[in-house]
Amino acid sequence: MSSPNSAHTPTNRPPRPIYQQVPVSQAISLPTPGPVPFSVEFMPPRDDAAERRLNDAAATFHDLGASFVSVTYGAGGSSRSRTIRIGQELAHTPLTTLVHLTLVQHTVDELKEIIASYQECGLTNILALRGDPPGDPTGEWVSTPGGLEHAIDLIKLIQECDTQRQFEIGIASFPDKHYRATDLDSDTAYTIAKLRAGASYSITQMFFDVEYYLRLRDRLAAADPVHGAKPVIPGLMPITSLKSLRRQRELAGCRVPADLEERLEKATVTGDPSDPRVRQEIRKIGIAHTTAMAERLISEGAPDLHFMTLNFARATQEVLHNLGMAPAWGTDHGHDAVR
Repeated sequence: MSSPNSAHTPTNRPPRPIYQQVPVSQAISLPTPGPVPFSVEFMPPRDDAAERRLNDAAATFHDLGASFVSVTYGAGGSSRSRTIRIGQELAHTPLTTLVHLTLVQHTVDELKEIIASYQECGLTNILALRGDPPGDPTGEWVSTPGGLEHAIDLIKLIQECDTQRQFEIGIASFPDKHYRATDLDSDTAYTIAKLRAGASYSITQMFFDVEYYLRLRDRLAAADPVHGAKPVIPGLMPITSLKSLRRQRELAGCRVPADLEERLEKATVTGDPSDPRVRQEIRKIGIAHTTAMAERLISEGAPDLHFMTLNFARATQEVLHNLGMAPAWGTDHGHDAVR
């Protein structure tokens, strides 16, 4: 005989409402035990093993006190549903959760449905992005028939749908300018236009030279003392392999300082890049470089450090440990100890 509660087993229980999330701009202003808040980016997992890894990382960052977590978004129905589901699960951790949304392969009606789904789930922090062409991120952008053309159009659509004024909107910004922008002035103008349209903050594309971030912040403040003064959250990716660095550079178009590239190349001269000793040396150089960047960013008043984790916790926790913001990583301490 079935239990009276059998209709509400974990496998078919309806999602619990999250209601309204703490806005990201508020989350990064709350008291923090470290010198600055930190946050992390996750990607929707592609299989069960990847989802377990993400859940482990999320638990670690929850215990370390992340100010918020973000979930990236890809075109297509399965990725869309994963973003919503993973966003809900992270929000129930509980972690303040920022969900990405792009224009790629979506009509306006589909975007309205997604925005309504986010609102229904209580996922009220959105990072509004145009997105990259599917299949070839550096290819020519072609808008979807019946869709939108620019991220600023998405900001306006979210506001149009947000009759209860629950959403807070963030945008992307580009320390070394967007690779499609003709020059820094036009890139700055586009960013300011999105901030004026209603975005409350920006998260930068990953970069590897702090000077680019500082120049971006100065450009925005000079262009508009009010909207240009909104938080600019630096995006950092701890370097753990040459392959991932080159791949991200290819996708994002960000420049790598010559001295860093030289040190990484020297680490591979005496051995095979797949050699564990070579890989360890590359990792050591990358973690040290990211730590030095973070120290400079903290001294320059960055409002938060946003780490692109690729759904792994270790590299980010090592950087946080170097900053005095987390235990060391290991079997006797670190992620096990904070659980």
